[in-house]
Amino acid sequence: MTGYSTVIFDLDGTLLDTLEDLHLAINHTLTWAGLPEQTLTETRAYVGNGIRRLIENSVPRGTSADMIDTMQAEFDSFYAVHCDDHTHPYPDIPELLGRLRAEGRRISVVSNKTDYAVASLVAKHFPDAFDVAVGVREGVAKKPARDMVDLALSLMGEEAARDAAEGRAAYVGDSEVDVATSANAGLPCLAVCWGFRNTKQLTDAGATVIARDARELMSLISGERE
Repeated sequence: MTGYSTVIFDLDGTLLDTLEDLHLAINHTLTWAGLPEQTLTETRAYVGNGIRRLIENSVPRGTSADMIDTMQAEFDSFYAVHCDDHTHPYPDIPELLGRLRAEGRRISVVSNKTDYAVASLVAKHFPDAFDVAVGVREGVAKKPARDMVDLALSLMGEEAARDAAEGRAAYVGDSEVDVATSANAGLPCLAVCWGFRNTKQLTDAGATVIARDARELMSLISGERE
C-alpha cells in the first residue's frame, strides 16, 4: 500500500460542516444567560478549541468560571438535542472515507468536541467508517496537545502506532489547532481549506500541504501527489 496507512481526521470543519448548529447553540446559551448574541463570523473564528473555549471567547471579559460552568451545562443540554439539525458532511467526504476503508487504511476521528456529540454525529453520518472516534473525555488533554492522537493510535492497535513511528500516518484538519496538534504528535499535517479557516490562515499557522477538495486530499493520502 502506498501513501499513508493510518489517517487521523479532525471532525468539525474537516469532515462535517457543524458551524450553523454550533452558532445556534452558542447564541441560545448567550440569550439564556442574558448576554448579546454573536455573529456567524465570530462563531467561526472561535471554534476549534472545544466548547468551553467557545463560551469563554463569547462572553464578556471577567465572566466568572462558575458562570461559564453553568453556561456550558446549558450549552451541552441544548446541543445534545440540536447538534444535528443542520450539520452535514462536506462534499465527497463519505465517498473518500469509503475508499480509504476499501483500501484497508486505518482511519479515526480525534475531535475537541464533547465525546457524546462525536459519537452521535459519527454514528449518524459515517456509520462503520472509522476504527476509532475520540472526543473530549476526562483525563485526556485536548488538542493541540498530542494526548488524544496518542489515544486514538493506541486504540487502533500496534500497527497504527508503528505507522506513526515509521512515517506512514498523517493527521488531517482545518485549523491552526490541527496544525499544532499534528506538530505536537510528530505527524505530517494534511490541511484542508474548505472548513473553518481559509488558505491564508492555514499558511500563517504553518501549514505547508493544503487540499482544496476531497479528491485532492485522497491523492495526498494515497501518495499520488506529494
